[in-house]
Amino acid sequence: MGLAQERGRAGEALAAAYLELAGLEVKRRNVRLAGVEVDLVAREGRAWVVVEVKLRNRPDYGGAAGAVDGRKCARLRRAALALLAEEGGPVRVDVVAMDFTAEGLTLRHVRDAVQGA
Repeated sequence: MGLAQERGRAGEALAAAYLELAGLEVKRRNVRLAGVEVDLVAREGRAWVVVEVKLRNRPDYGGAAGAVDGRKCARLRRAALALLAEEGGPVRVDVVAMDFTAEGLTLRHVRDAVQGA
């Protein structure tokens, strides 16, 4: 496994731990829904949550949150619709964005980050 893959897995593990501390229950990791690789699938109360995890070394170009572009949003919507068909609703899409800065790591949890899911 390469360094980028190791960092990605570590970022997903950190995001999962954060979400669990925030009260969500992580149900699945690295799953395919409608042909889309989803980093995490969690449950919060009655709601299913499709979670995209982004980790960036530098905050340039919009940082980690900016890496979720229109094309990625469309794919996440498709995955959310597949989860809705599989499990029932409600379903939302969240993004956990982590950026390394001079001060350390900044983590942002954007709830309902992709509208129309």
